[in-house]
Amino acid sequence: MGIFERPRLRQNKKKDMPNDLWTNCPGCDKMLHVLDLKQNHEVCHHCSHHFLLGSRERIEMLADPGSFTETDATLFSKNPLGFDKYEDKIEMLRKKTNLNDAVVTGKLSIHGSPTMIAVMDFKFFAGSMGSVVGEKITRAIEQAITDKCGMIIISASSGARMQEGMLSLMQMAKTCGALAKLSDAGLPYISVLTHPTTGGVTASFATIGDINLAEPKCMIGFAGPRVVKETTHQDLPPGFQTAEFMLSHGLVDSIVERRELRARLGSLLSYMLK
Repeated sequence: MGIFERPRLRQNKKKDMPNDLWTNCPGCDKMLHVLDLKQNHEVCHHCSHHFLLGSRERIEMLADPGSFTETDATLFSKNPLGFDKYEDKIEMLRKKTNLNDAVVTGKLSIHGSPTMIAVMDFKFFAGSMGSVVGEKITRAIEQAITDKCGMIIISASSGARMQEGMLSLMQMAKTCGALAKLSDAGLPYISVLTHPTTGGVTASFATIGDINLAEPKCMIGFAGPRVVKETTHQDLPPGFQTAEFMLSHGLVDSIVERRELRARLGSLLSYMLK
């Protein structure tokens, strides 16, 4: 036997690899490195599948450098209806996501055009709309009126938050009422729908923009397709509740890939704020 021995080959290489460095693309089944995804704004560079994007990452992607100022950052939900363990769930999500609720609002500029923005984050309670979400969006709209600038809302939501019951449903009317005042002031509202936009958010502020944009293949609807099928007892058409389906039926004005969204918003704002 020689004095030197070859090291044994490791048989379980996967066990030695960090499991948080790679992800599987549901669009093309390719393995993607998380750093490549991050550099490409969470869009697959093989098939252009759009992954979920956090609110702060999206704001960084859209805002002119150094222009974003957050508003109402300290607001968070309590437990107005005494729902069992709701406060514990909220506190857990606050620590996990570094967010106080499912929307981040603030003022920024895009290609030099000042605007207020509200960006929903699906990581916090599936982007559900409670009283804080509605209040922050309403305050942002009111600030846009005061500052005489545009308003952008980027939606990603499972709908109204059931733990807040009627207080959650009230936000549908409250946000739409604020947007009506924005319209009366002659100021533009651009709505951007991302995956998924459903429930009470779809039935309120998400679909009443002066211009409604959507990311490719995102789900847009009120109830889920299974619920719709069981209720209507009808087979659903191909592509039902996708952005492309909504575009062909007039609910969405344009489908914009994520990497092109900043340029499109900047162009629209510069024209609509003249």
